Amino acid sequence: MRAEEQTESRAFAASDGAANGSARTGLLIDWGGVLTSNLFASFHAYCVQAEIDPQTLGERFKADPDFRTLLVALETGELDEPAFELRFAELLEVEPQGLIDGLFARVSPDLAMLDAVRRAHKAGVRTALVSNSWGVHRYPSELFQEVFDGVVISGREGIRKPARRMYELGAERAGVRAEACVYVDDLPFNLTPAEEMGMATVHHTSAETTIPELERLLGIALRETASEGVS
Repeated sequence: MRAEEQTESRAFAASDGAANGSARTGLLIDWGGVLTSNLFASFHAYCVQAEIDPQTLGERFKADPDFRTLLVALETGELDEPAFELRFAELLEVEPQGLIDGLFARVSPDLAMLDAVRRAHKAGVRTALVSNSWGVHRYPSELFQEVFDGVVISGREGIRKPARRMYELGAERAGVRAEACVYVDDLPFNLTPAEEMGMATVHHTSAETTIPELERLLGIALRETASEGVS
């Protein structure tokens, strides 16, 4: 970190009351829907293209045990992608080839959120990804060393959120106590175990609301300053 960035970060911390030691020192964060665009918007677009009622799909995910069983098996690595696509396609009455890619076709990185995590990491905050996966090869692994101290992906661990162990592993791999962490997720029910462990939690709905809250909790600036914008 440049000297001027350090000064700005310290000034931000002091102005927010973080200099008294109350700031969190670890950041655990979800991937899909937090560091990317909204997953459900992409799923909706796929449904429209495939002539599936998006509302019906959402209701079946919530209430149909066959849907839920398949999703859990995929996220924990019990089912590989081709097997999931074959069985899921039968339930949706669509072609299985490329089903997952189709569902995720309109998902893109949230550059503001990624930049905020990168800035936190450079400022000394310990960071970890804690993510339920639809297969494990879609993550940009080249990015992980740049922004994360640890990675917890459900398909590699054989467990999924909201299992408490996912959050324990996140804190362990970040190298901080759970009580020192902030956890960010777009699904409210995934926040509950983190809260029970003493983590501060942020329900992500947009970068515009999440980043200021992270700045408050971590006590550092996570957005471009006026001096940085001057070339």
